[in-house]
Amino acid sequence: MKIVLSCIVFLALLVVSCSTEAKLKSKNPHAEYFYPLDSVPVIYLYRDVANGLDEQFQRIYAISDSKGDHIIVETYAADGRILEAFNYNTDSLDIMDHMVVDRNNEKTKAELFKNKLIPMNDSEEVWFASRFQGFLDSTLILREIKRSVSGKEIQHEVLGKKVPTIVLKDKIRMSNFNPFTKKENVMEGNSVNYFSKGYGLVEWHSPDKKVHYRLEKILSQKEFLEIITR
Repeated sequence: MKIVLSCIVFLALLVVSCSTEAKLKSKNPHAEYFYPLDSVPVIYLYRDVANGLDEQFQRIYAISDSKGDHIIVETYAADGRILEAFNYNTDSLDIMDHMVVDRNNEKTKAELFKNKLIPMNDSEEVWFASRFQGFLDSTLILREIKRSVSGKEIQHEVLGKKVPTIVLKDKIRMSNFNPFTKKENVMEGNSVNYFSKGYGLVEWHSPDKKVHYRLEKILSQKEFLEIITR
């Protein structure tokens, strides 16, 4: 935990020191429903409204390098442990890198086979596929998401106000494979996701809403650190 917190603090200082804010420019027509382009990290606190004590965080910030502008979306558990991170190219909103935390709590780069999570139009189904180490020795996990636009622009409530929003539906497949025994265990499911203008992902739930997360607060870096270290 100390290592994770040290990394967060270091990144915060590094990013804030060169803060810029700009409108997200992208060839993807759904970019206006994606996260804002800002080098100052913001943290989204999501609460599972089906199980009120469960929380999840996303830490979002932009970086620029020789490959262009990127938006980094990191996911943290309620106790502050980083779980994974996506590096999006702002031009296409395609995924450039996927990082996961392995069974040894070390950050590892996943192997990307398909790199799209944001459709280019309302009729396209995009495909994300990433393979990484499982939580048991010698196992590999292949995570696949096929996503399409389920609902055109609607007015959706975000932090107490109505915001233009699109609905994206996921078909999810998780394959746990042991390369030595050749045994495979497959789990499949679905998810409904709400992306709102100027915010990005604000809500998601399973079809039966037994799992249902909604954006509850937008935090500063300082507020986030206070929460996970209390």
